[in-house]
Amino acid sequence: MTFQAKPAPHVILTRPAQDAAAWVEPLQDAGFNVSVFPLLELSALMSEDEADKTAKLVLQSQAVMFVSANAVRFLAAALINFPTWRKHFEHAARAWCTGPGTAAALQACGIPSGQIDQPSDQATLLDSESLWQVVSPQVSKGMTVLIVRGADETGAIAGRHWLTQQLENSNVHVQAVAAYRRMAVVLGPEQKAKVMAFNQNGAVWLFSSSAAIEGLMSQCPALDWSKAKVVVTHPRMAEMAKKFGCLHISIASPGIRSMLASIKSLA
Repeated sequence: MTFQAKPAPHVILTRPAQDAAAWVEPLQDAGFNVSVFPLLELSALMSEDEADKTAKLVLQSQAVMFVSANAVRFLAAALINFPTWRKHFEHAARAWCTGPGTAAALQACGIPSGQIDQPSDQATLLDSESLWQVVSPQVSKGMTVLIVRGADETGAIAGRHWLTQQLENSNVHVQAVAAYRRMAVVLGPEQKAKVMAFNQNGAVWLFSSSAAIEGLMSQCPALDWSKAKVVVTHPRMAEMAKKFGCLHISIASPGIRSMLASIKSLA
């Protein structure tokens, strides 16, 4: 009897083009067939005047929270003519982030590792709540914290405000700036046909953003998302996927091993 080899599981990587490459190799090494299908486009946002104001805000802050590696990269690019912002982290300010990818981006920008705070290795989720457990002892009345994040397609600062609320409850002065703009990719007929084929062929969707889920599924309302296989990196994303009818959802804990296990559980 001849046994036919089972085809490699197909994983659809939906991260922005700037981020996708870091995940392709680990997925391919694990034996997956990977298609890069970005659902969000990122672009620079700050004018020269805004960069000048932001550099001054950094120097006035005792801590700066970077919501993502892209927040780090776009801010560093915007402040290229204001190099003193990095020196502020050598001894004075703390750099806060929610995961190792952002911490690595900070170190690549020259921020000393000893000045970076992130959730512990034992954290079950990489989010603001886990970060707060680490940084709350640093918080004192009257201090200033700057939050660097992305903006939506209108230019309005986007994202959760949970950490801002905790800081304000502690009488901290919180300011926020948008270092980049995030826009949903508009899917054309050819791309929508690919989405349909991915679902029909049992591919596993890998999401790291609720905005990516909403952007995809809202543009393909005729598809039966109840049959889609979805891996997400946070329970909030799982809730978003459920709103569109997804039933086969796996939530990956932090770390590549957990992500691979979640994919295999659905493949």
